[in-house]
Amino acid sequence: MSELSGQVAIVTGGSSGIGAASVELLAQAGATVIATDIQPRTGGTGRFVHHDVTSEEAWKALLADVLGREGRLDILVNNAGVSGGWGTVESTTVEQWRQVEAINSEGVFLGCKYAIEGMKVTGAGKPESKGSIVNVSSIAALIGSAGPAAYSASKGAVRLLSKSVALHCAEKKYGIRCNSVHPGGIDTPIFNPLWQAMGHEKGKEMIGSHHPIGRMGEPEEIGEMILWLASDRSRFVTGAEFTSDGGVTAGLMRRSGFAS
Repeated sequence: MSELSGQVAIVTGGSSGIGAASVELLAQAGATVIATDIQPRTGGTGRFVHHDVTSEEAWKALLADVLGREGRLDILVNNAGVSGGWGTVESTTVEQWRQVEAINSEGVFLGCKYAIEGMKVTGAGKPESKGSIVNVSSIAALIGSAGPAAYSASKGAVRLLSKSVALHCAEKKYGIRCNSVHPGGIDTPIFNPLWQAMGHEKGKEMIGSHHPIGRMGEPEEIGEMILWLASDRSRFVTGAEFTSDGGVTAGLMRRSGFAS
């Protein structure tokens, strides 16, 4: 497959989980991929850049680096994120709130801002599709729960920011699309505290039981959706939200306090 041949993609949080799966799938489709993270990356496709998504200067430096070395930017996957714990509105501290919002919400805002800057000049050259921004949100942006309060708020912000970015780019006729992805429980390092407490297989079984489909999702299953949104196969899609949650949001959850 070479549908993304000649295109350049940035994937934040690319060292593990959904980010790492997206890096591999985009590369397999022919894209040149830059994986960014604050965590080290061992192996994998593409080149790695250490990058703090909460820093505006880091975003400026990343864009300059990519345009200088690869000469263009066509795809951004805003995937970097943290859970920030499972605190309610009462138990969450201001410091915890600000950390989660800085990474999950402000980091996505900065990514969109500077991706647009790069894509306006160096997009794919097709009037109908010059660039694609895919923001990884969560089912926590679609349904309420008592906790985690900060995480839910941050992912809700990503959902509506994505629509704002999409409409702005459409009105400006930039040819840049923006959409959000909303995973359910995916087997990623965000659940490491649970895996350490219960064991990986037992933990997966427990989380999977909350999904009508009967299991947790795998990072590659979200990566496939991201690949589709990054490609011209979705060229008429912008400002939309895509849920991949094993049926969780189709009905009431049996127990509160769960989100990807």
